[in-house]
Amino acid sequence: MSTARLLPGAPVAESVLDDVRDRVARLQDRGVQPSLATILVGDDDASAGYIRIKQKQAAELGFSSPHQHLSGDVTQAGLLKVIADFNDDKNVHGVLIQYPIPAHLDYDAALQTLDPDKDVDGMHPLNMGRLAVGLPGPLPCTPAGIEALLAFHGIEIAGREVVILGRGATLGRPLAMLLAQKRPTANAAVTVVHTGVKDWPRYTQRADVLIAAAGVPGIVKPEHVKPGSVVIGAGVRYEGRRLLPDVEESCAEVAGAITPRVGGVGPTTVAMLFRNAVNAAERANPA
Repeated sequence: MSTARLLPGAPVAESVLDDVRDRVARLQDRGVQPSLATILVGDDDASAGYIRIKQKQAAELGFSSPHQHLSGDVTQAGLLKVIADFNDDKNVHGVLIQYPIPAHLDYDAALQTLDPDKDVDGMHPLNMGRLAVGLPGPLPCTPAGIEALLAFHGIEIAGREVVILGRGATLGRPLAMLLAQKRPTANAAVTVVHTGVKDWPRYTQRADVLIAAAGVPGIVKPEHVKPGSVVIGAGVRYEGRRLLPDVEESCAEVAGAITPRVGGVGPTTVAMLFRNAVNAAERANPA
């Protein structure tokens, strides 16, 4: 029987988006129309669905959302031309390149041509560098969403041991840098382990806060969790439409607090995308 307190992401996301709405309205009052552009390559149904969700959310928040849908056989040069056009458009403040893109295209090379200040995913190498040295800039959305989720639910992490299981470029590594920074909602002792560490449970079993970010379904079991600790399930895989999380649901019998199987980190990730977008609009149009 589950005894852990649930840490849903929806109220966290709504709090962030309420702030975004207010900031969008203030920009509009100054004659600035915040804009988040999207690029979709090919006809993958899931990717198209994600774009529709983001465009709907953009409209609800007051953003314009110019969109470019490129054919699946577009050349690298064709993709780079669209990115360059959005870079040059002063009325576009943020740009999202929907991932994945067709295999014949180089996503990393395309991302590097994007204006770093318009990078709402926070994944441009320059923005990763800004994060590493503590300079302001767009933050990777899932790591920023996890920090916001912990803060919203009153989970103190300053000075406590946080263990991240997973070292991926989009989650584990940037999250470690983010939570180690000297800030009231961070300032933790952060350890990063991964499946290449044979005795990784030795680390997770001592964690005050365990963040699963491995992308390996069911890798975290109750015996890997310190009793009473906080468990954040951030890594997932999909089998068709079925979501397969890193954290077994039975971990709720051991943890003191845990994210739900569905509706945990996901909503906060989307909210941070729009926080990056409104930040970009404000940077481009200082009061």
